[in-house]
Amino acid sequence: MLYIGSLLIIFLLVLVHFGNTWSVNNFLMTGPKAYLIYSSSVAAGAQSGIEECKYQFAWDRWNCPERTLQLSSHSGLRSANRETAFVHAISSAGVMYTLTRNCSLGDFDNCGCDDSRNGQLGGQGWLWGGCSDNVGFGEAISKQFVDALETGQDARAAMNLHNNEAGRKAVQNTMKTTCKCHGVSGSCTTQTCWLQLSEFREVGYYLKEKYNKALKVDLLQGAGNSAASRGAIAETFSSISKEELVHLEDSPDYCLENKTLGLQGTEGRECLKRGKTLNKWEKRSCKRLCGDCGLAVEERRADMVSSCNCKFHWCCAVKCEQCRKSVTKYFCVKKAKRERSGGGITRKKETKLKKKF
Repeated sequence: MLYIGSLLIIFLLVLVHFGNTWSVNNFLMTGPKAYLIYSSSVAAGAQSGIEECKYQFAWDRWNCPERTLQLSSHSGLRSANRETAFVHAISSAGVMYTLTRNCSLGDFDNCGCDDSRNGQLGGQGWLWGGCSDNVGFGEAISKQFVDALETGQDARAAMNLHNNEAGRKAVQNTMKTTCKCHGVSGSCTTQTCWLQLSEFREVGYYLKEKYNKALKVDLLQGAGNSAASRGAIAETFSSISKEELVHLEDSPDYCLENKTLGLQGTEGRECLKRGKTLNKWEKRSCKRLCGDCGLAVEERRADMVSSCNCKFHWCCAVKCEQCRKSVTKYFCVKKAKRERSGGGITRKKETKLKKKF
């Protein structure tokens, strides 16, 4: 993946640049070797963040395209819209989440449960106990890796660092409390409780809500690297909750192709119209991607061939039948000249396409 590849290159640069100065309390190792221990988890976490981004925006006009996921684009220019804010937040969250999970799985010798509150009263009738996921560890290492990518001191850098932190807060704020009862004959005289990571999908939903309510900060004009500018930037961002996503620029029109920004537009995009499992957002995707962007919806039917009725035969083979079913898909296309502006579904001649799974 383009994004992950460039991220790993930057990580290697970070290793070289910060290897001699990096330190975190209670770590058994310091310097470049410590970075190498966590590098695979960091890369996996960044990848999970991007995969979650693609899931959350699958039916949006901006669908987290790979070419726009560079944290810094060529020519040194970076966008500062709320899509960029989400990319930073979900990437940071993915790195922190994976480091924390791998810590709990025992992948690191210098990390274990967070038992700092064990034995303390947590609420009426229960005490802190058990093995809480060590999000403090995940947060510290994630911060060392992800925030080190941001070397500037201007408004864009401040925005990116703020959104990195918002991503880490999302992991903490979506943690769930798990409890176990203690008592004679199955009674629940007392309970011990601990904190566990939620599914990463919950972090994605949480940050998507933050994206929808992202705050615009008017600092782009004249916010440079002078001491006065840096002071104004720091003061502005310190007044905003670390849980909120922030952006400096308005988003471009994602309906239209923009090669300069690496945007394909919505022409040719698939959308959804029918299905018992679709939510309201998905059911409105054809209107959002096609109709509202001045495009028509084209219906295409295709024959899909896939393996089915698979059976295991002794010994040792699996034999499957080939099942065929007709499916209907919908795509955004340019309106035909004869089509009125009101539009509708343009039916295309049925095609027979075969696809094996």
